[in-house]
Amino acid sequence: MTDYYSISDLLTDEQQLIQNSINEFVEKEISPIIETHAQNCTFPDHLISKFGEMGIFGPCVDQKYGGGGLDYITYGLIMQEIEKGDSGMRSVASVQSSLVMYPIEAYGSEAQKEKYLTKLATGELLGCFGLTEPNHGSNPNGMETRLKKEGDHYILSGSKMWITNSPIADIAVVWAKNDEGRIKGVIVEKGMKGFTAPEIHNKWSLRASVTGELVFDDVVITEENILPGKDGLGAPLKCLDQARYGIAWGAIGAAIDCYETAVKYASERKQFDKTLGSFQLNQKKLSEMLTEITKAQLLALRLGQLKNLGKASTSQISMAKRNNVEMALNVARTSRQILGGMGITGDYPIMRHMMNLESVITYEGTHDIHLLILGADITGTPAFV
Repeated sequence: MTDYYSISDLLTDEQQLIQNSINEFVEKEISPIIETHAQNCTFPDHLISKFGEMGIFGPCVDQKYGGGGLDYITYGLIMQEIEKGDSGMRSVASVQSSLVMYPIEAYGSEAQKEKYLTKLATGELLGCFGLTEPNHGSNPNGMETRLKKEGDHYILSGSKMWITNSPIADIAVVWAKNDEGRIKGVIVEKGMKGFTAPEIHNKWSLRASVTGELVFDDVVITEENILPGKDGLGAPLKCLDQARYGIAWGAIGAAIDCYETAVKYASERKQFDKTLGSFQLNQKKLSEMLTEITKAQLLALRLGQLKNLGKASTSQISMAKRNNVEMALNVARTSRQILGGMGITGDYPIMRHMMNLESVITYEGTHDIHLLILGADITGTPAFV
């Protein structure tokens, strides 16, 4: 595994053990099948239960609810190793852990935690997260989805867009505005009358992951499905912090897979009776890629330390997500150049990673939005409101 600055020496024995076990899992269960699924635009749904068995779902959730009770550096390492396999597979794990299990544990009632969390941890239930809408992506506060009080229940109406897992999810954690204009979290279950989740087709990115919509046609919601612990925009944004943190680690995995592929290819492929790796320009490319990966690893590690202390701010998470995804995308593009024409084929993972990262650089906050989050923290003046 690429670790030029011996960062593994800074990890605990448990963290190293878990990282190695997830790495072995990915090499055995994901890497041999992922190119076929990406080419065919199919989701390897048999992996859901295996993710549960490996403790990939909810590793930071309290053990009494079926989670792993692990620290955030360990969670980051898990995301990194899974994304070495595929960004779409990491998305499944990230959504389940950070955007479904986290808000239920953080904002849910005890009854909601007991009802959902253990089954989500094992993969018996799969969840999704509904915030983005057709007309409101970077401006979630403008959401049009409504939760209207009617007698002893509520009526949920509206729609969400670009939702990972939605067509196959058993539950959805959905955010809607109530009669007072406050944003509330709602747990919507598959089978509720008026609730549909059509799939989005013809994607060039995240082709092995299932993406869809959430449509609410006057869905009846009872009080027991409302998250009572927190309301307002800060509630879903805190969930996004969790997911963005995982992405900051995950993107490193995609970069490492591309870089290691390029190193191997450069050591074997010959031109002008010399290996590609013996040419100065390729050595420059490989050196710069390794340098950027190492910088991203150190950034993620420090962020994980801050997260474990409860000190990681939204803007610090934005910096890491933005930097590391851009780094991974640049590494993928440079690796593709080293492989030449072979780099665009499914015989190698680079083009798949590159296409996936084009989504990763946009979701959970676009590249530019994260720049402005950081800029607002630096200057004290928000530029996007």
